[in-house]
Amino acid sequence: MSELIKTNQSETGIRRQLLATVSALALVGVAFAIRQAWASDDTDRPTFWIELGGQLSRVDESQEVFSPAFPGSPARPSIFAPSQPLERLPRYSLDETGKLSFQPKFSDWVFSASVVYGRATSNKHVHQQTSPKSWYDYFNSYGHLVRQSEPPAAGRFADTTVHTGETHLVLDFQAGKDVGLGLFGKNSWASTFSLGVRFAQFTSKSNISMKSDPDWQFRYKYNPLLLSYGFTSSKFPLGQVYHNNLASLLSERSFHGIGPSLSWSESIPLTDNGHGSGLSFDGGLNMAVLFGRQRASIHHQATEQYHPTSFGFASHITPYHPQPVDIARNRSVIVPNVGGFAGLSWRIENFKMSAGYRADFFFGAMDDGIDAHKSQNVGFYGPFATVSIGLGG
Repeated sequence: MSELIKTNQSETGIRRQLLATVSALALVGVAFAIRQAWASDDTDRPTFWIELGGQLSRVDESQEVFSPAFPGSPARPSIFAPSQPLERLPRYSLDETGKLSFQPKFSDWVFSASVVYGRATSNKHVHQQTSPKSWYDYFNSYGHLVRQSEPPAAGRFADTTVHTGETHLVLDFQAGKDVGLGLFGKNSWASTFSLGVRFAQFTSKSNISMKSDPDWQFRYKYNPLLLSYGFTSSKFPLGQVYHNNLASLLSERSFHGIGPSLSWSESIPLTDNGHGSGLSFDGGLNMAVLFGRQRASIHHQATEQYHPTSFGFASHITPYHPQPVDIARNRSVIVPNVGGFAGLSWRIENFKMSAGYRADFFFGAMDDGIDAHKSQNVGFYGPFATVSIGLGG
């Protein structure tokens, strides 16, 4: 009996040893196969990617409306549209984008540097006025009204010239690691988290000039004796009454900031045509905290001249010339930044085309006030398209 028990125990031990040996060999084989597949992928995978593209961005940035006050008259005739819509900064810019990525052989780390630069300008000139007939159509050489009909409304006018411009620059330096299924193949699901540094610079300029006469009109004196002397009207003209309003604004504003950034991007294959080709869905989120400075340099002035009339067309001018206002503000700020993108990519071996929609928002980045500080958000969002070429491998 004891010999049988020993024999059974010996057979059980042998089976366990064989099972352990086979399992170990299988694990080694799987590991070797994965290593070979990864090495094969790394052999074919480009070491560098160069990406160039562009984006049609809606510029979400505003500034305080320039509304000069005149003590004797409104700034512009009430019959005309206000000037505030003319003062807006450009709404769209065509941005240029570029990115250089480096991924060492046999590594899931990716190092990248990217840039986004945009610039937009706007030039507007709007002249509005009424069109009364000439003075001589209503008065003879003696200054007497020769027509029974009333003169039309006076020749009011408003002239507005606005030159505005803005620029924005965003630089990113990041180191990322693939933590998704992309670890075991270039055509599989990739999910990358990146840490880095973001630098942002925004500038805007405005040059606004306004001229207006809000209340030009004829002034009369009623004299019934004129009718008894054969005149066709009892109105005796005293002349013209009008204001001459001038206002101007020059402003330069900027923000410079730098700080840590965190981003996440993902690429999900939708089709696989072999040899690294196929369609994929790309998406990502980014956030940063920028430490920087806001600057604003403002110069504005408003002048008014009042031209009343007196009997016999003798007139005098009442000027209003306040001192011009010059303001310079400079302060440190902390600007949170969030953004994201989504799109599709088509890759053929070492060539890739991408298109989608991207947005970036910077909260409280610009000082857009005139006489007092006023923080304003800055945002850029719109469709983008890029072309990428892989090098090395």
